[in-house]
Amino acid sequence: MNFTPHGKHLIAGNWTSGDAIFSSSPAHGPSHDYAVGRVEDVDAAVQAAEDAFWDYGYSSREVRAEFLNTIADEIEARAAAITEIGTQETGLPEARLQGERGRTTGQLRLFASHILAGDYLDRRHDGALPDRQPLPRPDLKMVQRPIGPVAVFGASNFPLAFSTAGGDTAAALAAGCPVVVKGHSAHPGTGEIIAEAIAAAIRKCNLQPGVFSMIQGGNRAVGAALVQHPLIKAVGFTGSLAGGRALFDLCASRPEPIPFFGELGSVNPMFILNNALHARGEAIGKGWAASLSMGAGQFCTNPGIAVVCAGEAGEAFATAACQALGDVTAQTMLTDGIASAYRDGQRQIAETSGVQELLVSMCDQRDATPYLYRTTAKNWLNNHALAEEVFGPLGLIVEAENEAEMRKIALSLQGQLTCTLHMDDSDLPAAAALMPIFERKAGRILANGFPTGVEVSDTMVHGGPYPASTNFGATSVGTLSIRRFLRPVCYQNLPAELVPERQA
Repeated sequence: MNFTPHGKHLIAGNWTSGDAIFSSSPAHGPSHDYAVGRVEDVDAAVQAAEDAFWDYGYSSREVRAEFLNTIADEIEARAAAITEIGTQETGLPEARLQGERGRTTGQLRLFASHILAGDYLDRRHDGALPDRQPLPRPDLKMVQRPIGPVAVFGASNFPLAFSTAGGDTAAALAAGCPVVVKGHSAHPGTGEIIAEAIAAAIRKCNLQPGVFSMIQGGNRAVGAALVQHPLIKAVGFTGSLAGGRALFDLCASRPEPIPFFGELGSVNPMFILNNALHARGEAIGKGWAASLSMGAGQFCTNPGIAVVCAGEAGEAFATAACQALGDVTAQTMLTDGIASAYRDGQRQIAETSGVQELLVSMCDQRDATPYLYRTTAKNWLNNHALAEEVFGPLGLIVEAENEAEMRKIALSLQGQLTCTLHMDDSDLPAAAALMPIFERKAGRILANGFPTGVEVSDTMVHGGPYPASTNFGATSVGTLSIRRFLRPVCYQNLPAELVPERQA
C-alpha cells in the first residue's frame, strides 16, 4: 500500500486543514507539509467526541472489542507504508518500527480480550437486608463506568506504541471513551496513516465518527486548548517533565479539575550489590552498556545510573561498561530537539565538580554516541543535577563506600519508573534492606535484569511517584491502565434492567 501524506487533521471522519502549515523534519527522505492545529479544530473534535460518547460510552463490550481488533487489522494492512514513513521521520531502523507495530496491534487485541472477560468492571453487589436491625440495608450494586472524552498526546520516542493508536488510546477506547489525539510534530506522517487506519475501522464497525479525532501539532496553543476544554475528562501524556508539568498545572487549574496521567521519565537506577559485583561485575557492566545504548538511549526506562561499591570489583565493572560502550556506533536520535537536549545534559554532567569522564564521544546534529562518567556517592548526594534524566545513551556510575552509603543514595532518589537490584543469594540481607525504599520510590522493581523493554500484560506497572509520573496510582502500560478512564458508580435499589453491565 502506497501512502502519500495529505497533511490534514482528522476531525470526526473529515480531513480538514487551515491556512497555516508546518514542514516535517525527517531523519532522511522527503519533507512534507502538515496543517497546523488550531483552537477551533480542538473544539470541533471535542464536541464530536462528546456527541459520540452518548452512543459509544454505552455500547456493548463486544462492539468495542470488535472495534479494537478492526483497528489492529487496519494497521497491519498498512504495515509496509507505516514502516517506510516511520523510519524516514524518526531515523529508527525498520526492525524497531516493525516490532513496535506488533506491540501496538498486540495492545489493541489484548484490551479487546480484557474487556470481553469483564473483570475490569470490578462489579460488586451487597444484597438488600430489609430485616437488619437497627436499620435495613438497601440493595447496592457497583460497577466501573467510562468517564467521557479523553485527550491523548502522542510521544516523540514511540511513534506507534505510545502515540496515535498507542496504549493510552487503546485503554480509553476499550473503556468506552472517545479519544482526541494531539499528534506529535516529530512524526506527523506516521500519525496520519495510523489515523487513517482508525477511521477505516470506524466505518467498518459503523460507529459514530466522533469516537476518534487527531489534530496535528505545530502550535502549542492546541495542547493547552485540549486539556482545558470543559468536555475533556482526562488526559494521557508521555513526554518531558517540563511539558508534562505545564499541562498538569493547566488541568489542575480548570474550573473542573481533571486527572492528568503523565509519564515523565526517570533515571531508573541500578544497584549492584557486593557479592554480585564480585562474582559477575564485568558481565553486568556489559549488559548495562547494551541496555543504556539501546535505541540511542531514548527509552523512558533507560538505566542512566549504576550504583556500586568502590574497589577492585567496581573498577572491573566500570572498565567492562566503558569498553562495551566504546564499541557502540553513532545512532540517529529522534529529533533535532532531542539531540540538542542530549548535548546540553551531557555538558551539565561533564561540568559538574567531582565528575570523572570515562568515555567521551560525540553528538553531531542528530547522530549520537554514548558517554560514561563516574562520581562518588558523597558528590552525587550533594549535586541534585546529577540525579536528573539525560535522555540519551549517557551513563553515570556512582561509587559508594559501603552498603550504608548505598542506602543513603536510595533514600535520596526522586520517584522512578524502575529500580533494579543486581544480586546473588548471599546479597539477600542487603537487598531486603533496600526493598522498602524501592517500594516507596518506584513503580517496578527488577532483579538481575535491565529495565528497557516493558511487557504489556495484566501485571505491568509503568508509572511511579512524581516525577516519574503525575499519578502514582496509575500505569500507562498493561491492562490496569484502563482504570484511568473509568470511575465507580453505585446503584441503590435500582431495577436490574437499569444497572449497566449487570451480572446474570
